[in-house]
Amino acid sequence: MKFNPIDMENWKRQEIFNHYLNQGTTFSMTAEIEISGLYRKIKQQEYKLYPALLFLMTRVVNSNTAFRMGYNSAGELGYWDKVDPLYTIADSVSESFSAIWTAGTGDFRAFHDSYLSDVENYKHSGRLFPKTPIPEHTFSVSMIPWMSFTGFNLNISNNGNYLLPIITAGKFMTKGDSIYLPLSLQVHHAVCDGYHAGWFMNEVQAMADRAEEWIGG
Repeated sequence: MKFNPIDMENWKRQEIFNHYLNQGTTFSMTAEIEISGLYRKIKQQEYKLYPALLFLMTRVVNSNTAFRMGYNSAGELGYWDKVDPLYTIADSVSESFSAIWTAGTGDFRAFHDSYLSDVENYKHSGRLFPKTPIPEHTFSVSMIPWMSFTGFNLNISNNGNYLLPIITAGKFMTKGDSIYLPLSLQVHHAVCDGYHAGWFMNEVQAMADRAEEWIGG
């Protein structure tokens, strides 16, 4: 995947980036995403919810350079043309989990099929990272389907240069006739502000509202 280095001397975000990188400032935002239409659509088409959410979030992440920024293996700051999801899958036998990645695509059905294949191949591996090598251009997604939450925070204490987003979803809940999914976004303030976090949540909601357009019939 192509990596585009940042020209720090001419980057308009240079001052903000240096300030918050030196501080090691990260923040998280949690919102309830209304997924009633999305949920009904995937049930009608006999798809699974998790890959639908992965596809949705991957498309939103790839729509904004701020969420594709990081350091490559050479220590250069820049952004990838595209990032793919590295996501957790549960192992009910060991009561543990693995983290695997699936290459993103613009076609939901193709992504759904690739997801099913990857999960089948690695779901009982007993390893944290069974699918290797893991590409540099991956962002982290995890699912906590056993409970809902109103806030979630993840701390990375040994790598202050980790800039890619970390996304966590919880158990969806029903309120009246509507279904809501708690969704948490963790970002580094060096590359993302409140504006970007709010934009992300709004775009996720908008794409969930337009589920019929990308799931198809």
